[in-house]
Amino acid sequence: MKKTTGTDRDVTAGWRPATRALRGGTWRSEHGETSEALFLTSGYTYDDAATVAARFAGEAEGMTYSRLQNPTVGMLEERIALMEGAEACRAQASGMAAMTAALLCQLSAGDHVVAGRAAFGSCRWLVDSLFPRFGIEATTIDAADDAAWEAAIRPNTRVFFYETPANPTLDVVDMAHVSAVAKAHGIVTVVDNAFAGPTLQRPMEFGADVVAYSATKLMDGQGRVLAGAVCGSTQFIEEVLLPFQRNTGPTLSPFNAWVVLKGLETLDLRARRQSENALALGRVVEGRVPRILHPGLPSHPRHALAMSQMDAGGPIFAFDTGSREKAFAVLDALQLIDISNNIGDARSLMCHPASTTHAGLTAEVRAEMGVTEGLLRINVGLEDIADLIEDTERALGAAGL
Repeated sequence: MKKTTGTDRDVTAGWRPATRALRGGTWRSEHGETSEALFLTSGYTYDDAATVAARFAGEAEGMTYSRLQNPTVGMLEERIALMEGAEACRAQASGMAAMTAALLCQLSAGDHVVAGRAAFGSCRWLVDSLFPRFGIEATTIDAADDAAWEAAIRPNTRVFFYETPANPTLDVVDMAHVSAVAKAHGIVTVVDNAFAGPTLQRPMEFGADVVAYSATKLMDGQGRVLAGAVCGSTQFIEEVLLPFQRNTGPTLSPFNAWVVLKGLETLDLRARRQSENALALGRVVEGRVPRILHPGLPSHPRHALAMSQMDAGGPIFAFDTGSREKAFAVLDALQLIDISNNIGDARSLMCHPASTTHAGLTAEVRAEMGVTEGLLRINVGLEDIADLIEDTERALGAAGL
């Protein structure tokens, strides 16, 4: 199997994002296939004992075992790294596998983490519940409060961790500021970029050290497979992340990698069209609800910052109906938009975070994060915007909004 110009950094460095998403990291066999080949194999054979010994010793390139390398997964890793502007990437079995690996691979008992308080429920569980079991201390802060980051630093602080925009309250973090504070103190910045993806936002351009993804979301974007990815420097990926991944095994399957590769081919088109639809729908919703949280709207408290960091506002926003009763009434009245807790999908989906994605958190933590009983989160898809507006307006009317 040979690599093509899709993996030549001298060539791909000049490519723009949409081209990188379609052709980056392409390997071709002797058959010259146009679509990436799917290698469904767990192991590999070798011509002689010296070859396998050299590969296991790290002295020769080549596959050894699909928990470590697989041609299909390797293509995905190269493509995501190229899109992100990272030196290297390792694919993971899911988004939460990516978040867990990106953090635990560099933390030990006695270390301290500063994390944004607004986060996906499972990410908050890592910080609030898992870390303390292993002697890792954590402080959660309002990530949109620039001064809070430096104020939370301790002598043993090793990592800053946050989402931007955050799930589900769409908090926006000043990435350049946080990265500068971290670098001044020798702290590693880890950013969850799942709400925007590399087409709309590239945290490394603002100084982030590590970027983690749920590739299930926009990268696949069609509700088919689970996948994750961690991007960073070659040193971080090979020397810090890889030993953790090799021995704990959060490996992405070749089939799932192939599906995500196919999703990346249309990512630029989908992300931008979904962002357009979300902005149009957000303008309609804004005048009918007590509060809307949409980084693309001027009413968002950090709208200007969001637009300086993102190429578009993204497909996801949230709005507060005022009560759980009204939120449920909106959901129950939907005819086109599905009730579902996924995001980044080509289909429009809506959910009630307090009873789904953040149900595992205490009421106190949800209140601290701003996840109210009336909050609804919507992923706006690729349907005709007129149909989405009609469905949403009908559902809001049914709830008395």
